[in-house]
Amino acid sequence: MPTTLLMDGRSPAADLVAATRRRAEAVTATLGRRPCLATVLIGDDPASATYVRMKQRRCRDAGIDSRHVALGQVTTTAEAVAAVSALSADATVDGILVQHPTPAQVDERAVFEAIDPAKDVDGVTLSSFAAMALDADAGFRSCTPIVGLLDHHGVELDGAHVVVIGCSPILGKPLALLLLARHATVTSCHVRTRDLAAHVAAADLVVAAAGSPGLVRGSWLKPGCVVVDAGYSPGNLGDVATDEAMGIASMITPVPGGVGPMTIATLLAQTVDAAGG
Repeated sequence: MPTTLLMDGRSPAADLVAATRRRAEAVTATLGRRPCLATVLIGDDPASATYVRMKQRRCRDAGIDSRHVALGQVTTTAEAVAAVSALSADATVDGILVQHPTPAQVDERAVFEAIDPAKDVDGVTLSSFAAMALDADAGFRSCTPIVGLLDHHGVELDGAHVVVIGCSPILGKPLALLLLARHATVTSCHVRTRDLAAHVAAADLVVAAAGSPGLVRGSWLKPGCVVVDAGYSPGNLGDVATDEAMGIASMITPVPGGVGPMTIATLLAQTVDAAGG
């Protein structure tokens, strides 16, 4: 059986955090304060709270201050927009992250648009989307680290047929734009896609970001393809049936330890960028 290489995200993430720490120290010497990332959590979703705490810990590792704003489950859109607008106006805040998802009664897009584009280190505003769509040298790209992870492992994107499963505004859609900018041929699949298996079978690179455990079966994969599993469900379950993919895919990301560590490292690096580092 051919060997499938695990594309570890921990090692490149550690390298990126170390480089970010050095840049943060230089910014601190210039500004007289450390770069600051503000996180906003709306509601009481346990997984979201865990992600925010993890980001706060990683901020300390990278020499970045963190500020947290916790808003209750019954928060209105107006209240959330006001909180984010205040952070946008605060000169001591360099980056703003609104944790996704928000409660049903909150207009998430309105909250995202309250982020000053210069502080949109997660790449979620319309301004950031436009920059990604036009491959413009402005603003911040989405914090999805998948392109960087693929580069680290030497995966060729130019001309590759990529299938992205999932089209969320946080991952699937921005990733498709980033891959197009690298001259990949991109097929975006979603819940209404017909014959998903046939699309996957034609792909040189499969990115699964649907949040559906075990959705992608090993029998769907083209031998030698590269698989990025960006899904996560309780129990450390990804969107790909990893055991089935071993020996078929040439490379695959583990869950956990693949995409996740690089996501946070990218967020921290862009926060230092926003601070002038």
